[in-house]
Amino acid sequence: MKRGKKYIEKAAQVERGTLYDVDEAIALVKKNATAKFNETVEVHIRTGCDGRRADQMIRGAVVLPNGTGKEVRVLVFAKGEKEKEAQEAGADFVGAEELIPKIQHENWFEYDVIVATPDMMGVVGRLGKILGPKGLMPNPKAGTVTMDVAKAVKELKAGKIEYRLDKANIVHCPIGKAAFTEDQLKENFKALLDAIVKAKPAAVKGTYLKSITLASTMGPGVKLNAQKIMNG
Repeated sequence: MKRGKKYIEKAAQVERGTLYDVDEAIALVKKNATAKFNETVEVHIRTGCDGRRADQMIRGAVVLPNGTGKEVRVLVFAKGEKEKEAQEAGADFVGAEELIPKIQHENWFEYDVIVATPDMMGVVGRLGKILGPKGLMPNPKAGTVTMDVAKAVKELKAGKIEYRLDKANIVHCPIGKAAFTEDQLKENFKALLDAIVKAKPAAVKGTYLKSITLASTMGPGVKLNAQKIMNG
């Protein structure tokens, strides 16, 4: 993959083979986030899990103390009193069966997260082939299948993010924007890491967190000292 001149200049500031402390890594990522837009800062964690095994799957959610810096649009599938609760909590869209054709036939995706009450999952399930590949399917482990729709909406708006293993057993998560202060990014990073450490499956043997990399949208990756962080 051919890299541009700016990227190569930024990459030169990151010492290859060096494992950085959290503070140094965050400072370096912020310094290298020079795009004309407010870049997202992401964490990429390579785990020792085997996600093909149900007892080694990691999936959950955590509320970042300083939010993500992104406005999250929430769609709620609910009826009756729960529909009203979702609207009052600030959901962007609320509905039931009538939304199915809109998503199926009109390619409607003006939302970032879907929340559903358990009784609506039969309806939402019809959209599995559309929502699944986009990572939009509600899930109890992520707190997006719940009767407490008001709490779910408020937490998502406040900066709740979902973490899960991809096919390569890596977790990719945003922890804020480049415009955040170093302290804000550090607090968000710690909240995410604490949640992932607590979610360690008992079946995982050997090294749980093999590597941790921080990067902004357009910037090079900065590797952290995973073992020092785990033991710190």
